[in-house]
Amino acid sequence: MNIPKRIASALTNSLKGGVVPRVGLPYITVGRKEEIEALVHDIDIVSQGGASFRFIAGRYGSGKSFLLQTVRNYAMDRGFAVMDCDLSPERRLHGTKGQGLATYRELVRNLSTKTRPDGGALTLILERWISSVQSSVVAQNGVSPQSEGFRELVDREIYRVVGALSELVHGFDFARLLSLYYKAYLDGDDQLKANVIKWFRGEYSSKSEARAELGINIIITDDDWYDYIKLFSLFLHEAGYSGLLVLIDELVNIYKVPNAITRQYNYEKLLTMYNDALQGRASYMGIIMCGTPQCIEDQRRGLYSYEALRSRLADGRFASDKRDMMAPVIKLSPLTAEEMLVLAEKLEEIHCGLYDHAALLNDKQREDFIKLEYGRVGADQNITPREIIRDFIQLLNVLCQHPGTSPSELIGSGEFTFSPSSAVSDDASAKDEYSEFEI
Repeated sequence: MNIPKRIASALTNSLKGGVVPRVGLPYITVGRKEEIEALVHDIDIVSQGGASFRFIAGRYGSGKSFLLQTVRNYAMDRGFAVMDCDLSPERRLHGTKGQGLATYRELVRNLSTKTRPDGGALTLILERWISSVQSSVVAQNGVSPQSEGFRELVDREIYRVVGALSELVHGFDFARLLSLYYKAYLDGDDQLKANVIKWFRGEYSSKSEARAELGINIIITDDDWYDYIKLFSLFLHEAGYSGLLVLIDELVNIYKVPNAITRQYNYEKLLTMYNDALQGRASYMGIIMCGTPQCIEDQRRGLYSYEALRSRLADGRFASDKRDMMAPVIKLSPLTAEEMLVLAEKLEEIHCGLYDHAALLNDKQREDFIKLEYGRVGADQNITPREIIRDFIQLLNVLCQHPGTSPSELIGSGEFTFSPSSAVSDDASAKDEYSEFEI
């Protein structure tokens, strides 16, 4: 595996710090085939003018954010624009003190495309839209940009695009801002362009400020920010993109809100978004939200405490150990020991290339390491990829810096207590887990 050191360094540092890397994910992806296929199918539906909404439930460190990032990269490679953000005490779906607007601002700030994968793509998208309109006029009318009447033809095409948006809630104002940006583009008015971008980012704090700088009497607020996300999805389609994918992580921060009424308002907003996607009131838009099983299924504070959501999301009568990847909630199962062994091999190869050293572990030593990790008490259900990856990279770092150290001695040093577990067994025909209680 020949990986550029820049990517290898980003992968190693991110994983050691418990952070999902933004680059190089194909080099370390293992498992999650069923989950990825289900989400990719949703993306295909969105690209055809539909909408989708999914929840991903998993424990801390189970790979929720990793799965989100994998899907994010897939979507951008297929011409999607992507918005993503993490909820926090300051960013919620609903709030009376700017928490909803803060979420919108973060989403727009992180607006990304394939050519601008790190966010801040709004200006690029608007410029591309104008360029695509001009190209369309040239192709349809057989005229050149220098021809007489070209600007009038472009104006007509602009108004056709914005006219389709003006029929939606707040669409007229959204369309007016697009027209203003086009006018500023033609006139070379950088200040007006900056003001329009400022409005789209939700950075105007009062209507009077917007009226003074743009001549419009409306701003994006806590109450209506989601309407503008829907408008963005349609506009992006008109601008030549496949659609919009919205990724929201750390749903647990709504679960943590102490006030029951505030939580309910947030769940009502979430219900609106869910219904819009499934009832066809949104187009070219996919939404994926991530949270812990508790923040979703807890009937006292979680999503299931709001009956309208519980009745839509809870498992039906035919739920069993067979996973349903078409359900609105995708529950992440733990990666198997075999999958983690494959990942360990990939990580060591990346580490070797980054620090220019030979292999530090043989196959037997890697297997012993995985057995040790899965051999902890309760590992069957509680071990997470994040913990195993952290330990493995630390092991590689120690061995790399201390060449005379024996890997077997470190692995079997007694720093970890090995407890036999059904997660890993040397015996193919494992004994009954309660055999020690035989009378």
